[in-house]
Order: sequence, then C-alpha cells, then structure tokens
Amino acid sequence: MDYKSSGVNIVAGNQAVEAIKKSVKQTYTPNVLASLGGFAAGFKLDTSEYEDPVLVSCTDGVGTKLRLAIELNQFDSVGIDLVAMSVNDLICMGATPLFFLDYIACHELIPDQIKEIVSGMVVACQESSVALIGGEMAEMNDMYRKGDFDLAGFCVGIVDRQKVIDGSNIKSDHYIYGLPSSGIHSNGFSLVRKILTKECCKNEDINRSSLLMPTKIYVKPILNYIKKGGITGIAHITGGGLKENIERILPQGVSVKISKNKIPTPLIFRDIQRLGGINDSEMFRVFNMGIGMVMFSENKLEESVDLVYLGRVQSGTDGVVIV
Repeated sequence: MDYKSSGVNIVAGNQAVEAIKKSVKQTYTPNVLASLGGFAAGFKLDTSEYEDPVLVSCTDGVGTKLRLAIELNQFDSVGIDLVAMSVNDLICMGATPLFFLDYIACHELIPDQIKEIVSGMVVACQESSVALIGGEMAEMNDMYRKGDFDLAGFCVGIVDRQKVIDGSNIKSDHYIYGLPSSGIHSNGFSLVRKILTKECCKNEDINRSSLLMPTKIYVKPILNYIKKGGITGIAHITGGGLKENIERILPQGVSVKISKNKIPTPLIFRDIQRLGGINDSEMFRVFNMGIGMVMFSENKLEESVDLVYLGRVQSGTDGVVIV
C-alpha cells in the first residue's frame, strides 16, 4: 500500500499549491514577509498611525451554499463568499482588515477546482485590500463524500482602541442606514435548497446559477464612512436577519423600528417566500431581505442606491421591530 491508495494524493496537493501561488502573491502588501519560511506566514505590523492599536480577528465559512456550488460545478464565487463573510464581520468594529488565511477540506484534491476557489478568494482579498498570506488544504476521503469539500476562513485587522465601534454610543435620534445586499449572500441556503430545487427552478424559469451571486464586500464604503466620523454602530446582516444582528449591538434603553417598505428587497426573496409558503417573520429571521449591512450615524447622510435611510433610533425597550 501507499498514501495515494489510502486516499491522499501528495502529487495533486503539490500541483494545487503551484496552481495558486502566482495569484495569491497578487494580494501581498509590503507588510507580508513571505521569506520567513514555509510552515507559517509573517506579517509586519505597522502601528505608526495608531495610538493604542488593537488586533481584531474573526472566522467564518460559507455554509451549505457550497452544496449548490458542487451541484452546479461552479466554484469561484464561493471563494469570494469566504473572504466576504469574515471581512464584513471585522469592519463592524471599525477595524481595517490586514490579512486572511483559508482552510479547504475535501474528499479529493482537484488542482483545477482548488485554483478556481482560490481565484475567488484573491478577487475578494484585492477588493478588501487584504493579503492572503496562508492556508491549508486537507484531503480526507473517509471524512467527506466524493465531490464534497468545506471552506473556512480567518481574518485579522487593526483599530485604535479609542476608535472601536461596538454600538455602545448609539443614542436616541441617531440615523439608521442600510447598505443593500447583492442577494441571498451566504445564509439560509439549507432552506433555499429545499425550496428552489432543480425541478422548481426549471418550472419557474429561475436561473440556479444566479443563487451563487457572491456576498457583497462592504470594506471600502464602510471604512470611508468611518473616516468621515459620526458612525456609532455597524451590524453585518447574516443569519438572524435584521432583528437579531442589530440587537447584538443595540444598547439598553433604545429601540429601532424599520419599515419593510423602505427595504429594497430583491425579487429572489419574494420567489423563495411564495414558493415555500413562508411567512414574513420567518423570512426576516433567516435572510438579509436586501440589506447586507446596517450603520448607525450621529449625522444625516446623503441617500443613494448604495445607502438606504431606514429610520431613527428611539427611546424604548422593544429592541428591533420590523413593521
């Protein structure tokens, strides 16, 4: 016997690494110390612009959206999703993302598939000004079914301690704004796949590939708003929807009322609701419904297609109410 016959192809692993090296290096910043060795990655931390720097970290995955990607044999968008889910969480604290690492576990290492997944990560890292400095590929054929794989990502950023945004400064009369989503993003796909089956999509003339529209990356617009000042709270709208994610940062004594009519809800959510017979409450609990990020501001901001006014903060103990 040998390692290959037991399910691990070292040659394929090496080929996959070679296939992604060039594109990964495109994400490097001057802070990446790539010459330190092959077992870990080095990053030179520049604290010259920070008085009391704090490192911020987060980790996330893509969830069962991967199952749809596998069915459609389309893998670049899930690489974007992986980066987006972490950097969008990280900027909620007002932090600037610095570097990203990934973990890919699969039944079988297929170099072209890995290259496609990582190409998506590279695109997302470049959009976020993040360096993809390392990762791991694990071939485990007795842990995953043939064709299956899973993704996980880890991101680190930096922010001045006195500039951390945690929602504690949200007060009555502050303005609430939403940044529109690109669609479903990466939450709720266990339900989506139950409703929008291949047969259903065919009958309803729904392009299943459109369901893989990648999660929108909010790094640049959010950091620009932070630089202008007055931002008191930021919430990434993922599983749990508007209510649960906003309530994670909402201080005691204030409440938020959001009108559904103000939310630019993409047609795909209406299709899911109609075909699944889902009530409004469940839809708003599972999906972002068209708002991928919510931002609280002391100041009134100019509305646009990229920034939707959702209301004002009020005194009260009702938390988030969607009407």
